[in-house]
Amino acid sequence: MEQKKMGIGTMLNAYPDSVGGRLSDIVSLLQKEEFKDVFRSFYILPSVFNTDLDRGFSLIDYEISETLADPKDIEKLHELKIDLLMDFILNHISVLSRQFQDIIRNGEESPYRDFFIDWNRFWEGHGTMTEGGYIQPDPEIIKDMFFRKAGLPILMVRFPDGRDVPYWNTFYQEVIYNPLDPLELVRDLGMQYGTATEVCRIVNEALKQKKTPAEIGFGPYGKYAPVLREKLEAKRSYLGQMDLNIKSPLVWEYYRETLKKLSDYGVAIVRLDAFAYAPKEPGARNFLNDPGTWDLLGKIDSIASEYGLTLLPEIHASYGEKTYQLLAQKGYMVYDFFLPGLIIDAFIRKNGVYLKAWADEIIENHIRTVNMLGCHDGIPLLDLKGLLPENDIQTLIDTVVGRGGYVKDLHGAKNVYYQVNATYYSALGESDARMLLARAIQLFMPGKPQIWYLDLFAGKNDYEAMRKAGPGGHKEINRTNLSLEEAEQLLEKDIVKKQLELLRFRNTCPVFSEDAEITVHCVETYMKITWRNAYGTVSLDVDFEKETYTITQA
Repeated sequence: MEQKKMGIGTMLNAYPDSVGGRLSDIVSLLQKEEFKDVFRSFYILPSVFNTDLDRGFSLIDYEISETLADPKDIEKLHELKIDLLMDFILNHISVLSRQFQDIIRNGEESPYRDFFIDWNRFWEGHGTMTEGGYIQPDPEIIKDMFFRKAGLPILMVRFPDGRDVPYWNTFYQEVIYNPLDPLELVRDLGMQYGTATEVCRIVNEALKQKKTPAEIGFGPYGKYAPVLREKLEAKRSYLGQMDLNIKSPLVWEYYRETLKKLSDYGVAIVRLDAFAYAPKEPGARNFLNDPGTWDLLGKIDSIASEYGLTLLPEIHASYGEKTYQLLAQKGYMVYDFFLPGLIIDAFIRKNGVYLKAWADEIIENHIRTVNMLGCHDGIPLLDLKGLLPENDIQTLIDTVVGRGGYVKDLHGAKNVYYQVNATYYSALGESDARMLLARAIQLFMPGKPQIWYLDLFAGKNDYEAMRKAGPGGHKEINRTNLSLEEAEQLLEKDIVKKQLELLRFRNTCPVFSEDAEITVHCVETYMKITWRNAYGTVSLDVDFEKETYTITQA
């Protein structure tokens, strides 16, 4: 595959409402003199679209969200000569999408009947039908499959004819049983009004307690139980993300329409979220299937090329699996999920030996990366397996947790670490010196630097946001929304001013180019990263013992 060229200037990363509440507020911030020449790109997280759950990663469609943004905001970003990175989620869309809602309304008559994956059709001939109406795959076929949650990834969908049809649902799902109204019971069932009122009181109170229709006791009105339970099932609603059937021609029409829409927004880079789950086959792992995953990426890349789009596939996998290497060999950009942990490790051990080894690998193998410190997710841990010794990964975890971070295990599996949730500033012990040094190292590493907005403002762990989010709200620790006034006040802080200076230098110094020669030297507590091209030389000298750095240009 021919490698596509893109700039390596710094990229802002934020939700459209991360500062001020709307994208227009972030635009107004970027228009300030303090941000002149600071960013070349902006990765706007997908809540900028019409979404429902997961703060944007459950797409209903790719129209701009009326509550968070306006197409004019996009135009103003282009006027600032800031190109865009946006998400395209290949594996799933929301149950609130027009395609899935059409299935709920029309069942077998829906043109989108096979737009999503009918579990029973998928597993036909490879399992046993259960009393629950779904096929239980044969043990030898399913034993090596990778699931994101406990149990089979199924959502039972009620069709208009009363049948429950299982559809594949890898990620979130919620079944909502809607309250009954006495008038509808009188109208539909011919029930006496007094009886209907009392029945609704019993049912609706049980629903508030999160009981399912099968769990509701109807007391003296038990004779109505079958018809009432059926009515509740027929009226149920859903939330969640439904997996797409990539063997459906309509799905490929949807893929093309989406890529065209992103192109119309002026997007330069398309981040492919959850792509590794999309190809599915009986007997396969159904995560990063080979060759299915690469066939899918190749077809998507072919369409993206027609619209001048560059793909950035996003995947977390351990270093030892070499998935990043395979992506790079196939010509794709890769996320450098190793850098955040490697920098913290270098501070702990007071040398950059593992950091240098990774930088050398990027340089020698011509791997095109997007790197980062913090992001909307946590600080990656799973990725470091095979790159850092296990004991050192545990030391890293203990250090960040000791500074107030929270460990997320792998999809509910205990003692299988996945990421640690903390702001990067707090993960560094809320030290201005370490934050500036980490930023300088990031900007001198090979690749395109992605800058989480909260890192720029030296944000601290937000425990109140975690508390409000409830169970599973650990990621909110690093997603504090700032008012525009707060952001403007923070621009006066020294740590913010110095980061802006570093970012401006990275973007305006002509030595930082894709054709530059990069070398890394590391001796004991010292590390030196040097870029060279026809415009000259620029070097970063790091002292991990003193936690200081100097930049020289010649």
